[in-house]
Amino acid sequence: MTQVAATAVRHTIVVRAPIERAFRVFTEDFGSFKPPEHNLMSVPIEATIFEPRVGGALYDRGTDGTECRWARVLAYDPPNRVVFSWDIGPTWQIESDPARTSEVEVRFIAEDGDRTRVELEHRNLDRHGDGWESVRDGIDAADGWPLYLQRYTAVVEQA
Repeated sequence: MTQVAATAVRHTIVVRAPIERAFRVFTEDFGSFKPPEHNLMSVPIEATIFEPRVGGALYDRGTDGTECRWARVLAYDPPNRVVFSWDIGPTWQIESDPARTSEVEVRFIAEDGDRTRVELEHRNLDRHGDGWESVRDGIDAADGWPLYLQRYTAVVEQA
């Protein structure tokens, strides 16, 4: 029997925030919880921008004004879900071929008036080609999506 490696990573959290706030913080304040050390540029990040629309981009702007576009917004459905590409390959460099990128879907589900379940699925990791397992292992490690979601929880739950 052949064992097939998982080509998706899933994480779920519940935050103490209404669905609209949970969605807004994730999209409008992405830079407030993205670890600054997650940087593909040669200069420090001044800002991380999430353009809130289909066709928009996620990108870092360096202190010298350079930009590193590392994702494209594929679906934008406030306050329920957002989908974006992951244009970072197995060597942790920008991948310019959309056919060789994975995608991240984040769903927001209201549990009651002030609690929202956030379900993150990073899928199609095998599209990255040879070495895709290193992408999976990196994003699933403690300093990958779990760190993002931990920091996101702290930001979204601030009074």
